[in-house]
Amino acid sequence: MNRIGGQRLNEHGWKGNGTGNGGNRARRSLSRGRRAVQRHATPLPALAGAVLLAGLIAAPVIAHHAFGAEFDRNAPIRLQGRIVKLEWVNPHTWIHLEIETEEGATELWAVEGGTPNVLLRRGLRRDCLTPGTEIIVDGYQAKDHSLKRANGRDVTFTDGSKIFLGSSGTGAPYEEDLLKARRERGRC
Repeated sequence: MNRIGGQRLNEHGWKGNGTGNGGNRARRSLSRGRRAVQRHATPLPALAGAVLLAGLIAAPVIAHHAFGAEFDRNAPIRLQGRIVKLEWVNPHTWIHLEIETEEGATELWAVEGGTPNVLLRRGLRRDCLTPGTEIIVDGYQAKDHSLKRANGRDVTFTDGSKIFLGSSGTGAPYEEDLLKARRERGRC
């Protein structure tokens, strides 16, 4: 402890007379001072927390897009090929297909599907889309036709079973009968 004018200062810089009473007074004053400081400081952390929370909530909304923002409703496309990769993630699943062109070259296409939850509810499981599986995807090409990207509407397997991919903005067909038939056959 330091001394100023015969009085001791505690670690907080409060004066005390060394009898212990001054220390208690100093503690009481300090605690009152802290409350006053906390009362004025609370809105800043609360405001910062609110801004952070709003940013976290808004980020997925900003990152998520509407169908019309990226895909061309007037450019339907049919892709047939083998799956090379599956991204089973939110907010959209992505099926990567290797397509053989008419010239014999291969192209890698990325097809956007609905959320994993939507696909699971429609009867499509992740293990149905393993690499090497041959599928046909009907959908809509990206507005930028230089990109090898599409929004999938339906996926058709080699046995003829078809599943709606559940993507945004394409309109879900009524498929209760298809789902029932697929379950009866034991198909994904």
